[in-house]
Amino acid sequence: MALSFEKPYLLRQFTHVLRGFDGQLTLAVGLLAVAGLITMFGSGYASGTRFWDHARNLALAFCIMFVVAQIPPQRLMTLAVPIYTVGLALLVGVALFGLTKNGARRWLNIGIVIQPSEIMKIGMPLMLAWWFQKREGQLRPLDFLAATVLLVMPVALIANQPDMGTAILVMAAGIYVLYFAGLSWKWIIPPVVIGVVGVALLVLFEPTLCADGVKWPLFREYQRQRVCTLLDPWRDPLGKGFHIIQGMIAIGSGGFFGKGFMQGTQTHLDFIPERTTDFIFAAYGEEFGLLGNLCLIAGFVFLVFRGLAIAMEGPTLFARLLAGSVTLIFFTYAFVNMGMVSGILPVVGVPLPFISYGGTAMVTLGFGMGILLSIAKAKQLVQS
Repeated sequence: MALSFEKPYLLRQFTHVLRGFDGQLTLAVGLLAVAGLITMFGSGYASGTRFWDHARNLALAFCIMFVVAQIPPQRLMTLAVPIYTVGLALLVGVALFGLTKNGARRWLNIGIVIQPSEIMKIGMPLMLAWWFQKREGQLRPLDFLAATVLLVMPVALIANQPDMGTAILVMAAGIYVLYFAGLSWKWIIPPVVIGVVGVALLVLFEPTLCADGVKWPLFREYQRQRVCTLLDPWRDPLGKGFHIIQGMIAIGSGGFFGKGFMQGTQTHLDFIPERTTDFIFAAYGEEFGLLGNLCLIAGFVFLVFRGLAIAMEGPTLFARLLAGSVTLIFFTYAFVNMGMVSGILPVVGVPLPFISYGGTAMVTLGFGMGILLSIAKAKQLVQS
């Protein structure tokens, strides 16, 4: 009589859940999370429970990532319209009766206080990917126009709060979907040319445009000040330019190898503002130097290339558009954060993925990474 051995039930269930998980992407996220924990311990050990709170947020993000990875892309597609609709309704609620803190109306009390703009970081690419999936094979210019309207409505509401950092991320997520869906270059090149010319004129006429009392159409005064401070942070070194100057000093003083773990003087003498959130890259650069920066950038580059590889192999148009957009959202997070800390972009309050402290942003990042793992898993199951 032949003997048969079966795996215990729980082991079989666990093996089934892990089947198809993309190991390379998970490894990249894990390494970035470890870098975040090390950096947070060094820069935030004197900030009470900041390190332990960051560890808890990372654990929550990984749990969300694991759960979302179990949801098939087809099921995610059915959630696109509800998530987008609820998010847009909540943004309208913020505009009408939101909570105001520090001059910004970004929060809504629905029994608990939430920031609805965060929903759109995921809701926007979901909605536009769903829109183009429904029109696969019969795309017309009007379909791109309708998609643009779907994009502009939440972006305008978020920018009006004002929250330019989140507005940029949501707008970028939508633009990535439009591009991957096949938006013609004749519609892409003109805005790029206008942008380049505008930046050149701004740099050329900076002394006049940034003079006291000059108003910029469509810009709030604080937004004008941020751009002018970027062009010349030394015009107000102890005020509006303080953040950028201290960030550049910290990164530059790290040299090639850095000052060493927990040895950063700019960090521990409190010269770097927001050193555990928006400006954590400056604290990291001071302690680990150019070599550490290159390693961190390599981690993000690997994550982005792996995400794009998953997008190219997605089983449906929806999966490919969604994976490509979510991947480039991570790129946008990292590029904007490093750029503003290094003094090449205005300060807009965008965290560094898995490195910066933040609960809501960490949940969004975990959800996005779960989407990529879900699509990678669907591809593996189709091939097997």
